[in-house]
Amino acid sequence: MAHSYTPGLRTAPQTVVRKRRILPIPGRVLVHDGQAVTATTVIAQTELPGKVHAVNVVNLLGIVPQEIRRYMLKRAGDAVSSGEPLAENRPVFKWLKTQVPSPITGTIETVSEVTGQVFLREPPKPLALTAYLDGHVVETFPGEGATVETACSLVQGIFGIGGEAVGTIAVGVDNREDELTPERITDAHRGTILVGGSLIGRDGIARAKQAGAAAVVVGGIHDLDLRFLLGRDLGVAITGTEQIGFTLIITEGFGRIAMAKRTFELLSSKVG
Repeated sequence: MAHSYTPGLRTAPQTVVRKRRILPIPGRVLVHDGQAVTATTVIAQTELPGKVHAVNVVNLLGIVPQEIRRYMLKRAGDAVSSGEPLAENRPVFKWLKTQVPSPITGTIETVSEVTGQVFLREPPKPLALTAYLDGHVVETFPGEGATVETACSLVQGIFGIGGEAVGTIAVGVDNREDELTPERITDAHRGTILVGGSLIGRDGIARAKQAGAAAVVVGGIHDLDLRFLLGRDLGVAITGTEQIGFTLIITEGFGRIAMAKRTFELLSSKVG
């Protein structure tokens, strides 16, 4: 197959990186200017609103929307458990009674006399935002987050999938032209950023996931293997946040391409 390659990506043995870390919604900042942090330090936290579920009570009870409050057992703002009755009818014969159970554990958001629906919200989900870098805080944004600065080495890749990852660097090949095969990946690579050479195939990918590698960095990958990893066609945009079980960074392009000499040597010098 044809190989693709994009020159000009940055490789810097020594540079300064500033990373602005911002919550998706307002929350609480836990650090201050000048504070030393590690990659896993929680610098801000918030709660993400839970998912909303709609229950069509009027259809289930055979009533009109304007009557819904007469049949409700709960009010807006009440907490409910999964399976707990939200509403019920009151027939002459008790054995004809129909109850509408809650599909989730959460709270009642709204009872609508217009649509006859009850809207439930799942409990909020806590979100902890980490520093992502070992360094120090150079700026804070009240209720939002902070900027972290560090002196480091920097390697840019063609693309990456799987989101953010943190770990020590390990090298799984003898040289930059070697394929990162399953046999080269061991349980000792758990939690590491594993550096390969020219290629990783689907068997190597499966082994890296099984071994618990935090991330894999290699020169190239075949498009069919990437499609297998993503579980979808490559025509859909890659966002970098795909849930694939680990993080994969490709430094050169598609196909078997030896990792750039400078990149491989720089990463190898940072083992451990």
